[in-house]
Amino acid sequence: MRLPLLTLEQKLAEIKRLYFRATRQTIDEDLARALDLLRSMTTEEERERATVYMDGLAQMRRDWSRSKKRGRPRTKGDE
Repeated sequence: MRLPLLTLEQKLAEIKRLYFRATRQTIDEDLARALDLLRSMTTEEERERATVYMDGLAQMRRDWSRSKKRGRPRTKGDE
């Protein structure tokens, strides 16, 4: 996938948007898109700014994958 040229702030805003709008049905695509954006960042300092959202997306994916195996639907607010 070819990404348009985005500024660092646009990339961070997109990762943040993906995090807040992720659902059980979209998490795999959202995480893949966020990873593409993360990989396009040029420095470690830039990537560090996205860490909290990337960790959150990865945790949602783990939780939702785990609950799918158990057959129990979970929402973002489940603990």
